[in-house]
Amino acid sequence: MDVIATAGHVDHGKSALVRALTGMEPDRWAEERRRGLTIDLGFAWTTLPSGRRLAVVDVPGHERFVGNMLAGVGSVPAALVVVAADDGWSAQTAEHVAVLDALGVRHALLAVTKADLADPAPVLADVTERLAGTSMGAVPGMAVSAVTGAGLPELTGALEELLGGLPAPDRTAPVRLWIDRAFTIKGAGTVVTGTLAGGSAAPGDRFLLGDREVTVRGVQSLGEAVDRADATARVALNLRGIAVEELSRGDALLTPGAFRTTDVVDVSLTSEPGERLPAEPVVHVGSATVGARLRPLDGAAVRLRLDRPLPLRVGDRLLLRDPGARRVLGADVRDVDPPELRRRGAARQRAAELSAQPDGAAGAVAALARRRVVRAEDFAAMGWPVPPGATRHGPWLLAAGLADELAARVPDVVGRYRRLRPLEPGPPAEVVRRALDLPDAELVPALVRAPLVLRAGRVVDGDADLPPAVQRAVDGIRARLAADPFAAPEAPELGAAGLGVRELAAAVRSGQLVRIGEAVYLAPGIADVARTRLAELPQPFTLSQARQAWGTSRRVAVPLMEWLDGQGVTQRLPDSTRRLR
Repeated sequence: MDVIATAGHVDHGKSALVRALTGMEPDRWAEERRRGLTIDLGFAWTTLPSGRRLAVVDVPGHERFVGNMLAGVGSVPAALVVVAADDGWSAQTAEHVAVLDALGVRHALLAVTKADLADPAPVLADVTERLAGTSMGAVPGMAVSAVTGAGLPELTGALEELLGGLPAPDRTAPVRLWIDRAFTIKGAGTVVTGTLAGGSAAPGDRFLLGDREVTVRGVQSLGEAVDRADATARVALNLRGIAVEELSRGDALLTPGAFRTTDVVDVSLTSEPGERLPAEPVVHVGSATVGARLRPLDGAAVRLRLDRPLPLRVGDRLLLRDPGARRVLGADVRDVDPPELRRRGAARQRAAELSAQPDGAAGAVAALARRRVVRAEDFAAMGWPVPPGATRHGPWLLAAGLADELAARVPDVVGRYRRLRPLEPGPPAEVVRRALDLPDAELVPALVRAPLVLRAGRVVDGDADLPPAVQRAVDGIRARLAADPFAAPEAPELGAAGLGVRELAAAVRSGQLVRIGEAVYLAPGIADVARTRLAELPQPFTLSQARQAWGTSRRVAVPLMEWLDGQGVTQRLPDSTRRLR
């Protein structure tokens, strides 16, 4: 399906032309038909001779309803500019064309209507020339009459050619459906309509609407129930989980996690402002209309503080309207998470950054470099692709070269920590996180390089020893245990060797001793040695038999047996005997 919107002055025959093209009445309200004036958005559709399905959004032409007009064209990729042969270029024509130009619309047709009432040639030439200076460029134009039908076949052929040249929509993109109508249907409940510009929608899909999750019960497109609607399409979605009173035009249905709502954005105006910028413009995007406060940064760069958050992405085109004048400005969103401006000259510097910021992958590189580390899903929700050279670690993205830069600082952090706490093997990961100003300790493993290792939640030097005096004492104990694995030194002997509680804890953390119980320390691998000797005993066995097999005292045997129970080497039976597992 393709979607196109009308544009033009009031009473220039937009709705009559839509009726002639589609055979449908686009005006939905009785008041509109009674007054012959489109007030709100109208919708109609038809099948072109090629079989292509076309939906038409008919917008109001009266200046009082320009807000409704903007809601209709905001998500539509092409426009049908309508000018009457008996009236020509008018005030509202100029305003509608200015809107299309500010929105960056590049695909359009010109229809000079009421060709049965006046010679259309002068108007056709005049308007074609005016449109050539806009984003639409050289626009094909033709004279038509909705009354006689003259020119309608040529207009239909031109529509076929125009629609065939539209860029293909991204049907795998996340959904952001700007709602232009919300109503209830008896027996079905809440229904919303909008132009699906990207992605797809099907029954059972879940979307976010504000902070609420809603489920699609059914999908209609062009008045028919469908199993799936793919962009570009006019759709009506029957929603479960929300009442119509909770909805309004300008709300958006969003793929969960794919968009970031923001109330502060940095934008670049599409043209240098020739006049003073409005301090409080009205911002239009999709079908949304929201007030804002504007802060000029420098040149074409401005910052907008929106009255309410919107789901915006880098690259979105906004339209700024001066409520006190017939002036509209286009603005491209450059940053949806801009930095605070606190220092003198920060606004000018920020404008320079935005001016130098490229689009696409190169822009993503610069955006990530400024943020250093960001969650990948948050970065994508801002509208950026994954930049080349970035490091991915779990859910995080690190700027190109940053992982190597931070990894080079880790040895200094470890060395400084060990100088202050020589009995500890190295700093906990949280200490390293704070030292490197990282958002989460789960990033630390990506920065630990040999000979450093991450062990038991600490960054330690795999080649580092204990302080010399402590290491000599531990070496003496290990030499003794090598000759007799169960000859655990007693507390006075440990103290005499200079091994207090802290020194022994350091030896255990370094993996050189194993704490079996209170003041009982043995060498690593003791579980295997103990199991080998117990395997020679008849099963089950008593504590006394185990003690004799180990050749040690009850001071060592009792805590060792309990330790082996805890390690899953042995199993204690109801009669207090044990057996090997």
